[in-house]
Amino acid sequence: MKLIGSTTSPYVRRIRILLGEEPYEFVNLNIYGEGRDELRKNNPTLKIPVLEDDGQQIFDSRIIARYVSAKQGRDPLTWDQQNQLTMIDGANDSAVTLLLSAKSGIDTSQDLMFYNLQRERISTTLHTLADMVDEGQFNSWDYPAICLYCLIDWLEFRELVDWSGLDSLLAFRDRRKTKKWVETTDPRLA
Repeated sequence: MKLIGSTTSPYVRRIRILLGEEPYEFVNLNIYGEGRDELRKNNPTLKIPVLEDDGQQIFDSRIIARYVSAKQGRDPLTWDQQNQLTMIDGANDSAVTLLLSAKSGIDTSQDLMFYNLQRERISTTLHTLADMVDEGQFNSWDYPAICLYCLIDWLEFRELVDWSGLDSLLAFRDRRKTKKWVETTDPRLA
């Protein structure tokens, strides 16, 4: 099994944590530099992660997680868990958009509809996820909890949100910092 990605991607990190002790090769690419050609060869959407296993290429962290979970004999996600992932991915996608725009020299703090919508999506979603944490919906260390952890930690790593009123999300993250595979996949180690 080979996982192609980047150590700083929250989408790749969630798969690395999920794979845990599975034997796999990790190919760390700089997808915005010299690794772009390698990415182009492996995924026509030019996104990471990509999983290669037994001649099969699988794109997108959500599909990869489904594939890995099936191989590991885990139960499929419930509809509630699928909705949790949709929220986590929505906030993550908006945050990536803000980060890439800023890295492209665009002032994302402007009062423009596109960036206002991204900030609103992130804020609304994080507050909803904080309520869900308070309700105990992420108490199990399963794939949705891994994804939530990766989102929170990546947002803090990239300094993309104001955490005011979101203490339960930071507490959630802090309680899981020492989980197996979390420390070794920290994007700050890249």
